[in-house]
Amino acid sequence: MKNDKLLFAVLLLGSTLLGSVGQLLFKMGVDSGMIYTIALYVMGGVIAYGIATVVYLYILGRSHLIWTYGFVGFSYIFTTIFAYFILGESVGPLRWLGVMVIALGTALIGIS
Repeated sequence: MKNDKLLFAVLLLGSTLLGSVGQLLFKMGVDSGMIYTIALYVMGGVIAYGIATVVYLYILGRSHLIWTYGFVGFSYIFTTIFAYFILGESVGPLRWLGVMVIALGTALIGIS
């Protein structure tokens, strides 16, 4: 069971990462202003979201909702990091502090 929990945690991290990639692709698509580029980015985002959802549902069917849903916090962390490093969005110190608090809380949920 402990090995299952570790595998599930890794899969959930991957799922939340893909969800954040989907958000990034959506944003890049709508910012591009070109119909063809918008369609490509949005389709990539939909695919990333689709895979993330399938993985999430797989884990949800095999573990507790409270534990599984706790990993959703990583989505905010990944999305903030992508927005800062890839999109060049401004992230203030208070928001970085919030990201660290979310990371700590999500880690505590993961090991519980």
